Amino acid sequence: MYPRIEDYALIGDEQTAALVGLDGSVDWLCFPRFDSAACFAKLLGSEDNGHWRIAPMGAQGPCTRRAYRPDTLVLDTEWDTDEGTIRVTDLMPQRELAPDLVRIVEGVSGRVTVRSTVRLRFDYGSIIPWMRRSDGHRVAVAGPDSVWLRSEPSVRTWGEDFGTHSEFTVAEGERVAFVLTWHPSHEPRPALVDPYEALSSSVVDWRKWVSHCTYDGPYRDAVVRSLITLKALSYAPTGGIVAAATTSLPEQLGGVRNWDYRYCWLRDSTLTLGALLSAGYHKEAEAWRNWLLRAVAGDPAELQIMYGLAGERRLPECELPWLTGYTDSAPVRIGNAAVNQLQLDVYGEVMDSLYLARSSGLSAKPHMWSMQGALMQYLDSAWRQPDEGLWEVRGGRRHFVHSKVMVWVAADRAVRTLEEHPELPGDLKAWRALRDEVHQEVCEQGYDPERNTFTQYYGSRELDAALLLIPRVGFLPPDDPRVVGTVDAVREELGHGGFVRRYDTEDTPVDGLPGGEGVFLACSFWLADALHLTGRTQEARVLFERLVSLTNDVGLLAEEYDPESGRQLGNFPQAFSHIGLVNTALALSGGDVAG
Repeated sequence: MYPRIEDYALIGDEQTAALVGLDGSVDWLCFPRFDSAACFAKLLGSEDNGHWRIAPMGAQGPCTRRAYRPDTLVLDTEWDTDEGTIRVTDLMPQRELAPDLVRIVEGVSGRVTVRSTVRLRFDYGSIIPWMRRSDGHRVAVAGPDSVWLRSEPSVRTWGEDFGTHSEFTVAEGERVAFVLTWHPSHEPRPALVDPYEALSSSVVDWRKWVSHCTYDGPYRDAVVRSLITLKALSYAPTGGIVAAATTSLPEQLGGVRNWDYRYCWLRDSTLTLGALLSAGYHKEAEAWRNWLLRAVAGDPAELQIMYGLAGERRLPECELPWLTGYTDSAPVRIGNAAVNQLQLDVYGEVMDSLYLARSSGLSAKPHMWSMQGALMQYLDSAWRQPDEGLWEVRGGRRHFVHSKVMVWVAADRAVRTLEEHPELPGDLKAWRALRDEVHQEVCEQGYDPERNTFTQYYGSRELDAALLLIPRVGFLPPDDPRVVGTVDAVREELGHGGFVRRYDTEDTPVDGLPGGEGVFLACSFWLADALHLTGRTQEARVLFERLVSLTNDVGLLAEEYDPESGRQLGNFPQAFSHIGLVNTALALSGGDVAG
């Protein structure tokens, strides 16, 4: 039996992250980066692929309750037993050099016997490390990886069944701490972290960060949790933000739509920047903008749709046959072959993001405008090509309407930049002409006058939820009848259980993959935005509050949701979903959403 995706909570140190289940088991952890190989991979296989569970002796099911400490990423999990109550506090403190996973067991009442079981399996659960003792630690080594497990001297620890087991009793007020530390196996053990000081400083640091949030509307709890999640998915050394902390959580249980999301997508850039700026996080917004500039630097013809945490370009995709997949959803993939696709929309995303950064007062970079000029020069001829589109379809290239709309956005933002900053060099006349040409073509070839809706690609009858962004990016005003018709058509034809699918995955050849998927949460937030923009704010609010109700017990969202089973689907937690939540909450609260 697999836990539900929503049974997990996230902890992290802004360089990697772990997922902790309701049963107290850490089932996913990659060291030392988000995209490194996992040492706990039970999430995508079995206990033999690595996990670390701490729970009362004999406890088989979920905990009694759990919650993050307010305005932090510190997780408290509690069990009530016949003998008393214990609390397990999980966190990953901000690292100086090495990553640490800290787990503190505390007696709340009575006297409770507790069991800890650690099964370390390097390289995504495929390698059983060599274990030894050193200075009171259990040390696991295999190839480039070394992990040190430390606990209190009074805790009895032994090896059995290729795992490390501990058993101890805590009374009210007593605490027992465990620390798991990774470092390269060829280097000496890093300095030890004090687990109790790490807990205290982590709480203070997170609450100090949250205090900068400028949003104080009716959905503050959900917004703050989403912002904390985005911060946790940030890679602090570079400013990049990963799409999710996991790979290969399925978009359909038992299906093949299982992708690695531990990379940084350009499609997220404008919406991410807008959410951070609107919520008061200019430092994080600037770090993301700077990552974007470094990542896209180079030949505009080689612009990718995604990059690694530091802007790496090679993300080769392969399958891991020894992992059965979450709920037997195979294959498990690492890397992402979509990196090689042509997606014209990313040029619009980059131009829109840099326009937003400039207009929001982020410090200008000397080379930024010259890079934008090079992108526009390339796009002037390249925009007429078909592409794979926003959703990275694997069924062949087409003239996707959203891609062309984003080409229009690129030209529009270039024009507006020159109009607002006439001292900058650029071909204003040519970019205006490009903007007009693209607009005319989209309205002629991407619009179905019979049904009064824009379509997924030129000449098609299919729809695409990305069309909901047309009024947001300014391609047409919200009160244009074509916009209203498109919003209504998308809601009618792609709606499912009151939410929205990305597109029709079953009756269209565009996808190139078998099976279906759930409703896409980011697109459902876009529908709420579109309803609000088209004057149907009460409907938008109802939809938004239904979406917020889908968050799990600690406020997290995956990529998708299945209305029939009531389960979250896809990689988790998903930045795109939480970005949507923040932006829609700001819009409905009457706040200015940047972008």
